[in-house]
Amino acid sequence: METTAITQNSKGTQETLREGSTEGARRATGGDPSAAKLSNFSPPDPEVTGKKPRRKFTAKYKLRMLKKADACTEPGQLGALLRQEGLYSSNLTTWRKQRDEGLLIAMSPKKRGRKAQPKNPLALEIARIQKENQRLKQKLRQAELIIDAQKKISEILGITQNQDENAGSKL
Repeated sequence: METTAITQNSKGTQETLREGSTEGARRATGGDPSAAKLSNFSPPDPEVTGKKPRRKFTAKYKLRMLKKADACTEPGQLGALLRQEGLYSSNLTTWRKQRDEGLLIAMSPKKRGRKAQPKNPLALEIARIQKENQRLKQKLRQAELIIDAQKKISEILGITQNQDENAGSKL
């Protein structure tokens, strides 16, 4: 049996109380139940929040989920996997088509930046030969300078050069 009592509160308004309700407990603390609800009230944030960004699944994630989905054999396992990951069965259908067409492998991330040039197997040999060529050119320049100096010295001293060398160079 529920009894109803009409009382007047401290503000002079009448309130209806039912026995067994929590209104009496709140009144015992001296608080107004409607005031308690308003004290916890905070105005809404005026800042507009943007839409939640759309999820982007990597090819690696898609392949991993397809592998897990293919491993589900018991009834309900696939549904549990989808709920756990927050996916829809249409995601799996689309990803399976992409996998069958080879698109998932093609979508896998590629290494960024300049591509490495393939090394020429003869590059080391070419570098060695060029270094040797430079060394021999330097020796040749040095030998030509020495020969020129010897010619000038022989002219100054009046020494005649060997006629056999001159004759050999003309032939």
